[in-house]
Formats: sequence, structure tokens, C-alpha cells
Amino acid sequence: QVQLVESGGGLVQPGGSLRLSCAASGRIFSIHGMGWHRQAPGKQRELVASITIDGRTNYADAVKGRFTISRDNAKNTVYLQMNSLKPEDTAVYYCRMPSRDAWGQGTQVTVSS
Repeated sequence: QVQLVESGGGLVQPGGSLRLSCAASGRIFSIHGMGWHRQAPGKQRELVASITIDGRTNYADAVKGRFTISRDNAKNTVYLQMNSLKPEDTAVYYCRMPSRDAWGQGTQVTVSS
């Protein structure tokens, strides 16, 4: 059973930065792709960024150039560095391991002045 635990959310002003972390249990982390999703109130959950086993990345158009996904296999952790945050980035952010259909509990990100 894979467990994913996110951290790093919070309240930030527009233009600010946050870094989210997602720690995975077990020794299987390095052999799976990972993704970050978000869900804003009243909206569907959407894919924000993904990273493959060998580090190839993909981003939603809305966050390209502002967000960076990375991974540290030695720490079983995937990160989402979010810069130049906008109010429309406000959402609950979830970590996901698609191959196991495993989700974290989510962490709230609020961008507001």
C-alpha cells in the first residue's frame, strides 16, 4: 500500500512563492512517475505537472514558466516549486502516483492579498 503525504501549503500574497513536498512510503518510489493535481472550489480536479521516472516533465499551460516539478528518489519525495503565484492558483493541491492510483490527502494553497 502506497502512502503519499503532502506538505508546504499555506497563505501567500500574489507574486509570492511556495514549495510543496510529497513524501511517499516504501521503496517503490523511484520506479514510478508522479504528478501534482489541484482542485479549486466548484471546479474539477486538474493535472498541474508530472514527472517521469527519468525526470521528464510536463506542465499545464496555466503554470508553464512559473511552476517546477522535481523529484529526489533518495528521499522518496517529489516537489512542486511555485513562483509568481496568482489568485487563480488558489486550490487544494494533491500528489498522485498514477500507476498505483494513489493520492495524498491534499494541501491548501491560498493566494490572496
